[in-house]
Amino acid sequence: MLLQDPNSIFSFEDNEVVIPAVVLEEVDSKKRYMDEIGRNARQVSKLIDNLRQSGRLHEKITLSNGGSLRIELNHRSFHQLQEIFIEKTNDNRILAVAKNLSLEEQTKEDGKSVILVSKDTLVRVKADAIGLLAEDFLNDRVVEIDRIYTGYLDLYINSDNLNRFYDKNELVLSEVTNHPFYPHQFIIMKDALGGSSSAIGKVDSTGKKVKRLVFDHDHIWGIKPRNVQQTMALELLLRTDLPLITLIGKAGTGKTLLALAAGLMQTEDLGKYKKLLVARPIVPVGKDIGFLPGEKEEKLRPWMQPIFDNLEYLFNTKKPGELDAILAGMGSIEVEALTYIRGRSIPDQFIIIDEAQNLTKHEVKTILTRVGERSKIVLMGDPEQIDHPYLDEYNNGLTYVVETFKDQAIAGHVRLVKGERSGLAQLAADLL
Repeated sequence: MLLQDPNSIFSFEDNEVVIPAVVLEEVDSKKRYMDEIGRNARQVSKLIDNLRQSGRLHEKITLSNGGSLRIELNHRSFHQLQEIFIEKTNDNRILAVAKNLSLEEQTKEDGKSVILVSKDTLVRVKADAIGLLAEDFLNDRVVEIDRIYTGYLDLYINSDNLNRFYDKNELVLSEVTNHPFYPHQFIIMKDALGGSSSAIGKVDSTGKKVKRLVFDHDHIWGIKPRNVQQTMALELLLRTDLPLITLIGKAGTGKTLLALAAGLMQTEDLGKYKKLLVARPIVPVGKDIGFLPGEKEEKLRPWMQPIFDNLEYLFNTKKPGELDAILAGMGSIEVEALTYIRGRSIPDQFIIIDEAQNLTKHEVKTILTRVGERSKIVLMGDPEQIDHPYLDEYNNGLTYVVETFKDQAIAGHVRLVKGERSGLAQLAADLL
């Protein structure tokens, strides 16, 4: 829990937070890691060290939120668990502290309930087996997965309003509904009486008017949208007044292909951006294959192959090496690993971050704060398809950005729902 969110100790209001000493040992063993876990371990260490100024940690100190904290040095006896869990692993030592604390509280007249909070599923299962209350840490959840902002909704209005929308290319929302809207949210308007007429509009930056889509999506680098959500996505991708776009969708819904097509058009054909930068986090699916031979470009190629697959489709290449020759000749397309983005400033570029669901909140913040003037960044991924060991669909960086920026006038979002890769791919995404 501490490695997931260093500030989690302040999330328990007026309760008493007890950290077993063995947890500090666990944190100490991670602080040398050069990744997000190591950063959080170091932050936890500094935070607890700063709390020493408020008093002795093993005696109990008052926290700013009204609760208290103490480091538990006693109650380490393994007597209660020695016949159940033979090995004295760190997890079992934590369970022993919690069990002994619980037994002590039960002997008091005003004894408190002891609840073990952990992100480790099996620790919670073990706790339940020995009669301890155990809970997951849910405070880091951004939203429930089925409530993630979709970026669009259906609105049933009368035919007169539909005709007025076609005539004037806009409608004042307060005149047709009391429903609140987010900036740049799409509305699929349908006839309330069941007629066949319908229209797609986009809410303006103020959230007060819905307007017709600006762009003609018939042909964008050899592709055209196959469903209404892809039409919405291209509308957002082609607008220069929206520097942040988020796309969510299952495998095969066209996220990467649409973003690359829009990026190539605006970079190569229209010259709105100097460069197209495509990046994705290096998180393996399944067992890692270890170190790869060659220079940086050769090492990156297997990780970035999904990007190159889409580029081969857009450039219609058929021969081996043909795409590499095209990219070398253009010089304005850069495919990069996110490992190298820290410390950079990226102005005048169309930036695509693929597989963003594998990013933590901190990593997403690092990426978005790299974006320079006149750049546009597209974050996309599938929150239900996460390969990162410490993330889930509720607390990943992509979901965090979608929910945080949904009411901001500089951002747009669409959730793609229909797979267009193949019938098999769509069926697999739904059934598996």
